[in-house]
Amino acid sequence: MSSFDVGLIGMGALFVLLAFRIPVAFAMFVVGFLGIWNLHSLNAAMNYLASESFTIASSAELVVVPLFILMGNVATETGMSRRLYDAAYAMIGSIRGGLASATIIGCGGFAALSGSSVASALTMGKVSLGEMERFNYDHRLSTGAVAAGGTLGILIPPSTGFVIYAILTQESIGRLFLAGVLPGLLLLFMFVLTVTVQCWLKPEMGPAGPRTTAGEKARAMVGALPILTVILLTIGGIYTGIFSPTEASAVGAGLIIIIGLVSRKLTLSAFWAAAKSSVVTTATVMFILIGAHMLIPFLALSHIPQEVGAFLEGLNVHSLVILALILACYLVLGCFLEGFAMLVLTMPIFFPVIQQLGFDPIWFGVLVVLTLEMGLISPPVGVNVFIVKSVAQHVPLGTIFRGVIPFWLAMIATLILLVAFPQISLLLPNTMIN
Repeated sequence: MSSFDVGLIGMGALFVLLAFRIPVAFAMFVVGFLGIWNLHSLNAAMNYLASESFTIASSAELVVVPLFILMGNVATETGMSRRLYDAAYAMIGSIRGGLASATIIGCGGFAALSGSSVASALTMGKVSLGEMERFNYDHRLSTGAVAAGGTLGILIPPSTGFVIYAILTQESIGRLFLAGVLPGLLLLFMFVLTVTVQCWLKPEMGPAGPRTTAGEKARAMVGALPILTVILLTIGGIYTGIFSPTEASAVGAGLIIIIGLVSRKLTLSAFWAAAKSSVVTTATVMFILIGAHMLIPFLALSHIPQEVGAFLEGLNVHSLVILALILACYLVLGCFLEGFAMLVLTMPIFFPVIQQLGFDPIWFGVLVVLTLEMGLISPPVGVNVFIVKSVAQHVPLGTIFRGVIPFWLAMIATLILLVAFPQISLLLPNTMIN
């Protein structure tokens, strides 16, 4: 049996394990370990296990994961995240669809604190769904806006998706963070435009909310100012070269904690809850990365990446067609696999092809993360859809999935724009001060 055949058997076994709901980290670990043992030796597999686990666990770059997660969790526990929604609510809530648009803007702001799509959808769902229910919003629009808005958490920096992509491809976390800013804002605009168009076509979907006075608007903006300042400092510090991404995560987490203490919103129990949640999430990410670094050597030994690259190059088509095929694979896989699992499974196969075609890896990273976002609202997995369902239990699951369709189409339009105009992604990282 050839090494390529062993590789195919291994990948098949991996998908079988995932189908039986085995956690992706353990599935990759088992397949990678047994694959290296089969193609090389038991000693090699044991050596990879020891060295890769230590290398990942001691990586200074990964400090950004627990610190940014802690920053978002503290903001959630202290209620700071609601201030972002309140500010958007005060400014645009009185127009048709304004509450849904405010929810999306709030999701974008919270994404810049937490880097988590699930946390964004859950937090903003609890904050906004009841309010939209009170003003008789169509359930398709209200739940769709929350589910889609939550996906911004994986694109707008700090993004755990970008961190994992950077570790797997040896790219700069700072450049990837900056590359996600303009695409993230573009996607946010496209979501707000989607809400506006739906309410223009069917005004009853998003009735106007309450009017607010100039004083109420001012107070809401002042309440959100500390959070907005932290966001601008962390992203601006990376862009100007004042902070590295690791330092920015420490500054952001420290400032959020200080704001919580000064405002007397951060109690010992709230900090304990935020810290415990951060540890659990960080451990999950670390296990996934360790599992991925066991699988990657197995794939290299099986020559699957080289065979896939040779096949794609042998198609004798334009490089953009190959890129479209790769992105289409991500869209299909997103219907069945969780985003991070999809990233660590496919990157060792597709990234060498992207390098051979001469595409910018930072730009490709943005495209991949955007397609991962689409998987968060794609049936049958659609993690964000199920998160929204847990908050709005009286809304049928089918209604929520129908509600996300217009936003899914908006993501397709954004993906096309980013492919057609790579400078949208590359402007900030190419002008950052080193």
